[in-house]
This record gives sequence, C-alpha cells and structure tokens, in this order.
Amino acid sequence: MTKLNVGSYVSSLKALPAQVRDRQLFLERARLRDTVPEVAGLELVGLGGSCGKPAFLLPYVLRWNKENTLKLEKIAEDFGCFVEYGAYPHLKLHDGGQEVAAVQDWSQATLVFVRPGYELGVELLTRLNEDLKD
Repeated sequence: MTKLNVGSYVSSLKALPAQVRDRQLFLERARLRDTVPEVAGLELVGLGGSCGKPAFLLPYVLRWNKENTLKLEKIAEDFGCFVEYGAYPHLKLHDGGQEVAAVQDWSQATLVFVRPGYELGVELLTRLNEDLKD
C-alpha cells in the first residue's frame, strides 16, 4: 500500500488566508512549479480547483465508451469503491463515500486526480493508467 508522496509539495503550493493577497509569497510558491514530482511515472500537472487534489496527466487522451467505463467500474470495485458519474467519473469508497480519485477527459488531455492521503493512491493511479488504455 502506497500513498502518493506529494502531500508536502501540494501543501507548499497553498496559501493561508492571511497570505492570499501577498503577491511576493505567491511568486515564491509559483517557482515551486518549475520542478514537479512524479508518481508511478506520471508527472504532477496541477491541483483540483475546489478539492486541491494533485492531478496527473495520462500519456493518452481518453474518450469514454461502454468498454472503458466497465473497466473503470472494475478498477473501482477492486479498490473498494463505486463510480459516481457526474461531469466526469469519481471513484468513491463504499465505506463512507469519500472521494479518492476522479478522471477528467478533455479534448487535449486526460487528467487523474488522486487524494494524497489515500492508502492505495499509487496503486490506483497505476491501474487507471494501465487499464484505461485502448
């Protein structure tokens, strides 16, 4: 079981409420994005806007269809999760409904957001990357 090793990096990008108007501190934090961590061979490319989860760019563009949504549901089940289909799919734990991952399919890229504290984060990211390839 392996959590993502990016929690402290993600935290270092965020501002405290008293710092959100400080341009200089923002510029210092922005330089942290010059070198980003990798997990399971995938580069961290951003953070979720509302959730702050680290985002990883898959090396292919995904288009949802019946076959890969069934694969996603199988992955979810293997990790004790269910899939919630909203604007894009979210994997949530059966026990308590906590969101552990989301897969966003965009016209130019596919992003996977993974909860940093999730005990199986690296394994889940690896499975999503491998199993959702066409």
